[in-house]
Amino acid sequence: MDNLFKERKNRLDVFRKWRKKPIPKAKEIPDHVFMSCSHCHTSVAMMDLVSNHYVCPKCHHPFKISARERIRQLIDEGTFKETDAKMISVDPDDFPGYKDKLERLQKQTGMKEAVITGTGKIKGLPCVIGVMDSNFFMGSMSAAVGEKITRAIELATKKKQPLILCCTSGGARMQEGILSLVQMAKTSAAMKKHSDAGLLSIIVLTHPTTGGVSASFAMLGDIILSEPYALVGFAGKRVIEDTIHEKLPDNFQTAEFVLEKGFIDRIVPREKMKEELGRLLSFHCKRSIS
Repeated sequence: MDNLFKERKNRLDVFRKWRKKPIPKAKEIPDHVFMSCSHCHTSVAMMDLVSNHYVCPKCHHPFKISARERIRQLIDEGTFKETDAKMISVDPDDFPGYKDKLERLQKQTGMKEAVITGTGKIKGLPCVIGVMDSNFFMGSMSAAVGEKITRAIELATKKKQPLILCCTSGGARMQEGILSLVQMAKTSAAMKKHSDAGLLSIIVLTHPTTGGVSASFAMLGDIILSEPYALVGFAGKRVIEDTIHEKLPDNFQTAEFVLEKGFIDRIVPREKMKEELGRLLSFHCKRSIS
């Protein structure tokens, strides 16, 4: 009998020790394995997103991508050569916190500014390209961004090559004051010279393209394409409603709405954008030869 109670006591001691041990937590899923679509809220495996050009396979809504990823998708492998890679913005007006934010974004994104410019080939055809990135200061147009875009336009004019500009921006960068606003006129003047030389310019609007960028070079291309669902406009919807005291349509300033009003030429799904650009460049090259 004593042995029986002793055995039971031993079992109770083991059970108490076991209860004191922390219960192992379920293994968490690592970050970036799944992404949630902002449009339909579906969880999409990252591998599926990468293979589908970062477009939701359910609702076909394009995810935000970096400038380098867009270049990878559009430009033939091994042909891209970056220009003005070391150009950076300064803090001309000593705006509070601006310099620190620039340095932080440069470390986070690995970019010097909100646009990457360079030369490359699409479907074997040469072009000059500029791609803006909303991960850097919401793609706002600083003096450095305007200068890089202007130089890209001038390079296309000098080389007599087509120009492709992929736009995404929240507008001019107010931390730089008038130096950011003057970029609207500078880029527009460069676009005019490129056009006067009889050269092709193609604009690709992505989400969002607003403010001073939409009011300058983003609307001056010979052909203006857009990704689906992109926000395209100048002032915000609420600002316009407060100004005109009218209720605007729910789809106001979407790419589909802007296409209907004739401000853009075509909406092209991201996975077909390279093919479309190649077709347009091919047509232009044939016309140039003839």
